[in-house]
Amino acid sequence: MITDRTLIRIGEAAQLHHHQGQRDTARHLLSQIWDEIGGEQGNPLHVCVLAHTMADVQDDAHQELLWDQLALAAAYLLNDERTAQAGVALPVAGLYPSLHLNLADCYRKLGDLDRAREHLHHAQAGIDALGDDEYGQLIRNGLNTLTQQLTTQ
Repeated sequence: MITDRTLIRIGEAAQLHHHQGQRDTARHLLSQIWDEIGGEQGNPLHVCVLAHTMADVQDDAHQELLWDQLALAAAYLLNDERTAQAGVALPVAGLYPSLHLNLADCYRKLGDLDRAREHLHHAQAGIDALGDDEYGQLIRNGLNTLTQQLTTQ
């Protein structure tokens, strides 16, 4: 169970977007949290999760890409001990498929199919770090969908 208050607030903002359709409200809340954590200089776990979530509420694919890149860069600074202390059960390796999937999709949207395929390959290479649960299936489904999209382009 996640015990880190900042991660809980980021999750609440994600819920506003995904379950209540309040994209602008979620983006505003995430911006406030971003300022509170000190932006890129903040706790890498907070930066990673917030940037990953912030990418989802962008209207512009270029802005989405910037947030996705920030999320991946912050993930490289994480370790399993740090995430476990915050109550995150998923190992750090389990974050990479989703991070690379989002980057691949961004690059696809921007028409950079070579980079899209590169990140898709990275996402697929890390898929074994995911469990056989709802989250793992969500990422696997996303990978399958993106693979099909890139095959036809």
